Amino acid sequence: MNLRQSERKKAKIKLALQGSAGSGKTYSSLLLAQGLTNNNLAKVAIIDTENGSADLYAHLGNYNVLSLTPPFTPQKFVEAIEVCEKAGMECIILDSISHCWDYLLDYHSSLAGNSFTNWAKIKPLEKLFVDKILQSPTHIIATMRTKQDYVLQQKDGKFIPEKVGLKAVQRDGMDYEFTLVFDIDIKHYAVSSKDRTGLFMDKPEFKIAAHTGKKILDWCNSGSTETQMNAREMSDKINCALSVSELTKLYNDNPTFQEAFKPQFHTKKLQLEALINPQNFSTNGKHH
Repeated sequence: MNLRQSERKKAKIKLALQGSAGSGKTYSSLLLAQGLTNNNLAKVAIIDTENGSADLYAHLGNYNVLSLTPPFTPQKFVEAIEVCEKAGMECIILDSISHCWDYLLDYHSSLAGNSFTNWAKIKPLEKLFVDKILQSPTHIIATMRTKQDYVLQQKDGKFIPEKVGLKAVQRDGMDYEFTLVFDIDIKHYAVSSKDRTGLFMDKPEFKIAAHTGKKILDWCNSGSTETQMNAREMSDKINCALSVSELTKLYNDNPTFQEAFKPQFHTKKLQLEALINPQNFSTNGKHH
């Protein structure tokens, strides 16, 4: 257990776009992907659940499409993401993940027994899906449909539904899983409702373009190179060690590098032990 200073590493963005039908989520996600891949749409894949809507923007370039058909199970999404990863995609668009949530709600409703306790059967499936998104070595853009949300307000002794804005068709708190969330209105203007990058929070509404994705890519690639520099320094120090005791101290003083550099430590230790082994010397002081 070791305490270390915080450090932002180079990252792959996990981004969500939420908006109503017709707000331009698919088109906006493609523009973002174009920027995230430096205009190389051949490295972009759309996992399409929207009846072929991904093909409507083929004029943008030669991106890839993987069409899913019902039922939209979490396992099916996971398999589709893995297909895209194995194909060397740099950015994967999930359009849309609301279908996965719809499936889970229907599956929950079909279960016999206590409705509350049955959620325990749903959570592992949902976690499988979310973990795959967060752990993917690619940029992920997920779209989510929104619908009108209501609350019940008491008036004249009666409870009356009152509109309170739009809500994503997704479980509560799903937006917290993403690094960046854009809300898109029907006029295609976007604002950031969650932003860990600091690039868009509290900024005026804007229309998403390819340069928006490039801006995010620059942020992803601006992680500290200190770790890589320290790794090179560690390798040099191992090579320059003059004794086993010096090498052992170097190993013990740097636990964060022990696993990654174990083979190099071992090789260097064998070299140093060979130098001090009497069997490797002749009586005249020369090596055998």
